[in-house]
Parts: sequence; C-alpha cells; structure tokens
Amino acid sequence: MSIHEVAKRAGVSIATVSRTINNPGSVTPEKAARVWEAIEELDYHPNTQARTLVSGYSRILGLIVSDITNPFFPELVHEFEEAGTSLNYTVLVSSTSYKPERMAASVRRMLEHRAEGVAIMTSEMDSELIDKLSRSRVPLVFLDVGRIASGISNLRVDYSGGVTQAMMHLMQLGHARIAFIAGPSSLTSARVRRTAFLDCLEAHRVATDETTVIEADHTVEGGFAAMNRLLAMP
Repeated sequence: MSIHEVAKRAGVSIATVSRTINNPGSVTPEKAARVWEAIEELDYHPNTQARTLVSGYSRILGLIVSDITNPFFPELVHEFEEAGTSLNYTVLVSSTSYKPERMAASVRRMLEHRAEGVAIMTSEMDSELIDKLSRSRVPLVFLDVGRIASGISNLRVDYSGGVTQAMMHLMQLGHARIAFIAGPSSLTSARVRRTAFLDCLEAHRVATDETTVIEADHTVEGGFAAMNRLLAMP
C-alpha cells in the first residue's frame, strides 16, 4: 500500500495526503477527512523514518517522568497523550525511576527519535543534560524541575503556598496536633513542602512535639506504610 493509492482513493493529490499527515493545519477539514478515511480503509501505515528524513519533522513529542508507577503521573501522562494525539503527534514516554543513568538514557532516546519537543518532570536532570538538549535545539518544557534558563519554558508549582493553605484550613477547624507525611528528603519538592509545614507551625506557635512528621516514598506502598505508622501511634 502506498501514498499514491491513498491519494487516488481520497481524490486528492499526493501532496495533500502528505500535508494531511505531516501538517494537518494546512489542509481543509473536508479534504483531511477524506484522506484519513482513505488511510483507514486501505490500512495505510506511513514510513515514519522516511517521512522524518524527507520532511525534517518526526511528529514525536517526548515526556520524561521520574516514576510512572507514582499515582501522580498517570493522569498527567494521559492528558499529555490526549493533547499530542489530537494534534497528530506520537507521544514517547520515558520513566527514569529516579536514576541519573536512566535520565541520561531517556535524553538520548528522545534525541535518537528526533522528538520535536520534550516535557520533563523528573529530579534527575543535571546541568550537563540540560545543555545537551538545549544544543540540540529541541524545545523544552520543565514541569517544576530544573533551573530557570533562557529558552526553556518552566512551569512551577507553589508547594509552599499549597501546604500553608492546607495548614491554615486545619488550624481554623481547631486542630492542633497535625501529622505530616513528607516525601523523600532527597527531592527538592518534598523538602519545600516539609519546610512550609514547619514554618507554618512556628508562625502560629504550635509546638513541634505535638506533631508528627513521617517520611515516605511517593508510592502507594509508601503512603500505606506511613498511614499505618500514624495509626499505630498513641
């Protein structure tokens, strides 16, 4: 099955089929619908490697996360894939398992597949890898990680503000003995949240010995173990 047969079935030119696949926004919705219908009917599968060589575009977006088993990430990955698919992009997901060597391998994988853009949400991103990606001219989006750098979009979460709001809510309800399950101290985000918790206690003159801080991994098992420890306390 070839692109010529798709064009013939859809009643359009080969160039229109190519634009529909590689640059959907440049084709009218009516023609694009005919092309995709023909592709489906003929079970046509474009040669992605050849297409990349010819067009210079891979239609691939990369997403690098720390741990795909962390309950925080599945929804993020789902939404990222939904957005990419809606724009006719393939999404390449890589999980580092908090290991620097896996981070380096993930970056190499994105470059080998000529990803047109990479979103990164992992704590293992060192300056050398950032520079490597920047030199490749791959557009980067850091999701609450990495240093603020020119040419790199960076979305930050206000962890301190979130913890402070949660603490204020509990205190306004009259609670004085408040437990805090903290993430691994090796993670910047976990340290920021823990600091905000302790600062809030100090600001409201709540004795720290009336609270309990338990460190746990960002996993279902880690949370389960932390809650069991809390429930076992007097």
